[in-house]
Amino acid sequence: MGMTALGLRLPQIAERETRTLTVYGREDLPDGEYGFVELYCEDEKCDCQRVLIWVVSLATGSKIWATINFGWESIEFYARWTRNRELALQMSGAHLDPINPQSEYANVLLDYFVRMVADEEYVERLKRHYYQFRAATPIRSKVKAPNWRPAARLKRRLR
Repeated sequence: MGMTALGLRLPQIAERETRTLTVYGREDLPDGEYGFVELYCEDEKCDCQRVLIWVVSLATGSKIWATINFGWESIEFYARWTRNRELALQMSGAHLDPINPQSEYANVLLDYFVRMVADEEYVERLKRHYYQFRAATPIRSKVKAPNWRPAARLKRRLR
């Protein structure tokens, strides 16, 4: 099951609504602005009700600082969906993705993400993006993808 960045299907929404974190003078994380880039499942038959988050920084280009799985549904929902309670435990809530890139700061960024997720407005935004992504026409190989970069919004904000 492939994942695609929200900005590849809905660049205007991603530019306007990507959550960012600005950190200065902290011992637990280098100074800078971090973007929480949302990726959603490409499989039209899948209804996993989750998002993969890449944490990136304008200062480090394409480096992924953390990869976070976030499922907003209950463990019971994912247990029914996967028929595997062990997997359901990994899908519900926020967790570092075990097979994708992580930096030495991944756990700190996960903690920041969890504090942001406590904000119901952000969870509702992720859900809305999930359904908007699913409703948008997938980018076909014949269609040229827009020139969208995860850090583009960060760059504009720093000007």
